[in-house]
Order: sequence, then C-alpha cells, then structure tokens
Amino acid sequence: MMSRSGLLLVVAIGAALILVEQCLAAQHVVGGAQGWDQSTDFSSWASAQTFKVGDQLVFKYSSGLHSVVELGSASAYKSCDLGTSLDSMNTGKDVVKLDKSGTRYFACGTLGHCDQGMKLKITTVSSSGTTSSTTSTPDSPSSSKSPASSTSGASGSFASFIVLLLALLGTSLIFYMF
Repeated sequence: MMSRSGLLLVVAIGAALILVEQCLAAQHVVGGAQGWDQSTDFSSWASAQTFKVGDQLVFKYSSGLHSVVELGSASAYKSCDLGTSLDSMNTGKDVVKLDKSGTRYFACGTLGHCDQGMKLKITTVSSSGTTSSTTSTPDSPSSSKSPASSTSGASGSFASFIVLLLALLGTSLIFYMF
C-alpha cells in the first residue's frame, strides 16, 4: 500500500507534468501583427508556422467587420462554401484549440472576403512529431507579407523551464517532508 508521502509525490509529479505541457503549447496569432485582415497573406504566414497538438490559434480582428468560420472540407475551402461550416465565431478575439492532428480550414464569414483570399489552411502535427511546418494553398490574391507570430518561443521555453524547476523543487520538498 502506498504511503501518504508517496501519494503526495505522485500527485505533485502529475500536476507538474500538466503544467509543463500547458507551458509548452504555443499561441499562434493568425496573420501575425496584422491579424485576421484582408491585407494579410495567410499562405505565407501559415507556411512559416509549425502547429502542434495543444497549440492555439488566436484570430484578432475588428468584430463586425470580419468573422471566423471553420470549414469542414478542402472542397469547401477551395470554393469558399461557407454553408458547410463546422463553427462560426465573431468576438474579435477568437481562440481555437488544436486538439488533434490533421488539416483544418478557416475563412472569413463576411461576404466576398474568402473569395478575396481571407482564408487559412493549417495542418496540425502531433506534439511529439517532427513533421515540418504547415502548408496553406497559395491561391490568396493578397501580396502583403506578415511576420510570423506565435508566443511560446524564448519566453515560453523559459517559462516552461521555470515551471519544471519549481515542480521538481516542490516535489523534492514534499518528498523530504514526509
């Protein structure tokens, strides 16, 4: 039978692992500094990103001017068929969690914006995989480039290190207390 201190140790280690996993997830601001906007080249932006399971897409835009519609298929994406949407968001700061690997499709729900290139195709890879970055079809007529933007780089790695260090110290402390 496991002692009380052993049980506490197991719980502490489990909590530490959950915290580390959350710190390693990235938040990708779609379109970088320009956000979810008609002037953004989403194909170029997406190709500079690597999307992993657990990451989040953050769509920042002017509510009322744009929206985000998740499309269910490649054909709906190509033809901008918004009638087959899986989800629709319109808050101006919509967050989509990438909870499984695979390809997902997004478009602006404002009439004509998808046809003008305001759409995004991403491929999410497993968080342990080393598959290369995401692709997006180059059929966007926009020519404006937008810098890659995701928050987890150096600051996320540092935060993960600190969390892991604190978890290990806390676990050691608990272990030695009992």
